[in-house]
Amino acid sequence: MAAQVMGLDEIAELAARAHREQVDKAGRPYVEHLAAVAAGVRDRGGSEAQIAAAWLHDSVEDGAVTEQWLRQAPLLAETKDIVLAVTKRPGEEPAEYAARILETPGALLVKEADLTHNADPRRLAALDAATQERLARKYARMRELLGLG
Repeated sequence: MAAQVMGLDEIAELAARAHREQVDKAGRPYVEHLAAVAAGVRDRGGSEAQIAAAWLHDSVEDGAVTEQWLRQAPLLAETKDIVLAVTKRPGEEPAEYAARILETPGALLVKEADLTHNADPRRLAALDAATQERLARKYARMRELLGLG
């Protein structure tokens, strides 16, 4: 008998609990970013596995869950693969990171939605000018490496 995987509502609740104490650079609850990325994936026609990965895309990188937990979690294998692909490793070069995303089916759509929300001028407007400029360059460079223009 196949193990039952978590549904999207359960995954969203898990992500909200895992990131409950976290805020973004502008001081907003981090779950707002996760919800926006999940909506962005959905709006782009993403699969259930991709939407689930969007909810969890920062969970390992931010230490909200461990990689071991993710590997054992009742999630689709595609979801796990995408989350691991978009998890930036310490000291990793951007080109190496981008290559892993491009090699993983479904990961590019999740990263595109993440970058789009991160670079939203309304979000960036809450930051000081130097941070806005630094992040805009960072996000533009990653879009270039991923072939997103």
